[in-house]
Amino acid sequence: MQQLSTICYIDNGSQLLLLYRNKKKNDIHHGKWISVGGKFEAEEDPKSCAIREIKEETGLEAKKLDLLGFITFPNFTHDGRDWYSFVYRVKEYSGELIDDCDEGQLEWVDYDQVLTKPTWTGDALILKWVLEAKGFFIAKFKYNELGELVDYEVDFLYEGDQS
Repeated sequence: MQQLSTICYIDNGSQLLLLYRNKKKNDIHHGKWISVGGKFEAEEDPKSCAIREIKEETGLEAKKLDLLGFITFPNFTHDGRDWYSFVYRVKEYSGELIDDCDEGQLEWVDYDQVLTKPTWTGDALILKWVLEAKGFFIAKFKYNELGELVDYEVDFLYEGDQS
């Protein structure tokens, strides 16, 4: 069984918008700073899912989405589903950031502070690649039942920022 999802980094030119997950009960991400994004709904493509999730979680309307990579998370959840995530960076958007996100606290974080926030080990790698404009990647992150990254693979299909 698989789950398709999006990971969306909104970038204002000096900061990334991160979500501190602190509101949902039994949240696998509780206490971590992560991107916005989420699961595909019926008949959605990756871009449509990303646009919808960004709007729902932030109030912002994504105008241009840059696909940065694709990640596989084998057996990521307690029910054994593999997750497949499309990773986007959004530099063009409009609207006002909402004050209250159902999933946690939204915060613009300066580039030099992004990697100091508690997050998944794999997410820290993704954030590093985003900040360094490493180029398009295909990766696989394998976590154990304790949420520890036990192995990962990454291939960069081209180097540098292509946007």
